[in-house]
Amino acid sequence: MDLLDAGVRNELLVSDILNSYQAFYYYFRTCPDGLVCEKLELEPASSLIQGVKIDEIELLELFFSVKSHEAVITVSDGEKALVSFRGKKAYADGLKYIENPPY
Repeated sequence: MDLLDAGVRNELLVSDILNSYQAFYYYFRTCPDGLVCEKLELEPASSLIQGVKIDEIELLELFFSVKSHEAVITVSDGEKALVSFRGKKAYADGLKYIENPPY
């Protein structure tokens, strides 16, 4: 993916050609746990435009989306977004937040 033209790569990362797991791995270069991996494999990458719920701990939900060609992890309380993280560390930051919320 890194060798592709940026325009082609950006189109592929939110298309039905790839699944969400492939996009997740491209952005974060890490493998999530088994259940998260399975959820992502079942969703086309085109779902990332609106976001895919990938994890939940107690009352907090973790969503993965792609906005402006950048990976976004959003933490929600089920009604509204609480915080969003962007970039390569977004997944790790989102997990840390839902595992140990600041309240």
